[in-house]
Amino acid sequence: MTNLMEEKKQSVKVNIFGEDYPIKGDTDTFYIQKVANYVDLKMKEVAERMSNKLPLRVAVLAAMSITDELFKEKEEKDKKLKDVEAKSQSLLELLDGRLGQEES
Repeated sequence: MTNLMEEKKQSVKVNIFGEDYPIKGDTDTFYIQKVANYVDLKMKEVAERMSNKLPLRVAVLAAMSITDELFKEKEEKDKKLKDVEAKSQSLLELLDGRLGQEES
């Protein structure tokens, strides 16, 4: 079974912050490249604002920035989901009320 899973994985060479990395994944190569490009962009953005551009420091701060974006997106998604649930509940209660009136 492991052999079958390994056959599906593709190796893609990506360049992040001037370093080449072979990435193996079972998603398509375009997606892997897209993710790598985003990480590279974030690292370059962070490095522009720093005087000490040590790659490890840049990588950690870029990871913090990306994680902040992720958390904010998740929080926004959760808020929208709660709003939809609240509106759905209100509509259900309204429909139940109307149906109850019609049955009387």
